[in-house]
Amino acid sequence: MQNLYDFKAKSISGKEINMNDFEGKALIVVNTASKCGLTPQYEGLEQLYQKYKNEGLLILGFPCNQFGNQEPGNEQSISEGCLLNYGVSFPMFSKIDVNGKNAHPIFKYLKKTLPGIFGTEGIKWNFTKFIIDKNGKPVKRFSPWTKPGAMENDIIKILKAEA
Repeated sequence: MQNLYDFKAKSISGKEINMNDFEGKALIVVNTASKCGLTPQYEGLEQLYQKYKNEGLLILGFPCNQFGNQEPGNEQSISEGCLLNYGVSFPMFSKIDVNGKNAHPIFKYLKKTLPGIFGTEGIKWNFTKFIIDKNGKPVKRFSPWTKPGAMENDIIKILKAEA
């Protein structure tokens, strides 16, 4: 049976990262954009990360330009904007597609495992969030409009669960 640890992705600096490097961590995987009305969610995500990183939470941000051209920049400008504007310190990855034939395999897997209102075919907008348990299994999907703090109880449950 497949889990998130079967995949790889390029970091925002271009280094290939095996998702199995994050084994045993509670993860939030989120597609991001820096010119979106929801971009201030970076702040809430960073607050969750700071609050729970020592307990095993990791957030993985995947910039995407498929929604209203809201992530037009290159990796350097994305990285600088995240750090400068929101103090993002959690791992960010290279810009990807989350929908369509060129969707990144991680998002194909997440959509198949936890379909949303568009079924397995679509991510609705920027800042769709997936919580992954410590065994690499996706357990809950949150809409773009769900504020990061609203996920806290689900995160705590996963952090307290045995891997």
